[in-house]
Amino acid sequence: MKYLIAGLGNIGSDYEQTRHNIGFMVLDAFAKASNIVFEDRRYGFVAEMRLRNRSLILLKPSTFMNLSGNAIRYWLQKEKIENEHLLVVVDDLALPFGTLRMKSKGGDAGHNGLRHIQELIGENYPRLRFGIGNDFSQGRQIDYVLDCFSEEEQQLLSGRIDRAVDMIRSFCLAGVQITMNQYNNK
Repeated sequence: MKYLIAGLGNIGSDYEQTRHNIGFMVLDAFAKASNIVFEDRRYGFVAEMRLRNRSLILLKPSTFMNLSGNAIRYWLQKEKIENEHLLVVVDDLALPFGTLRMKSKGGDAGHNGLRHIQELIGENYPRLRFGIGNDFSQGRQIDYVLDCFSEEEQQLLSGRIDRAVDMIRSFCLAGVQITMNQYNNK
């Protein structure tokens, strides 16, 4: 079985440690823990690995957040991967910082990256939502998501990223339903 794990973010050093790049951060931690490295490939940075009898393709799209669907659609088609074996790791303003929620499908919830993916492949694909909180004043949402995590958040970040990596492994080995039951609301 093949899986595509796509972490959403924006390329470039200006965005590296921002809240909007949590998808990239989670995939970087997964790759580091698995001793694999990303290569610059078509539409993104890609790392490939085996997890038991499964093939995983990790993708950090280089299309920028708002065009993430181009990269995801390309790699799904190229590798002949069904939508149910796609997992998109994405930041979520609606969840408190560090909250992790896996969903088997859903809408875009106002997230431009998810909106573009939905336009190209539909909304029936699993996603791992990583809560970044919403501690910003009205009209400052863009500044908030493109800002770095606070010092307090940074102290907790690596533990939450490790938990997200565990959820990705569980998704690939046990499936979305078992992973949701085991990890959501905990």
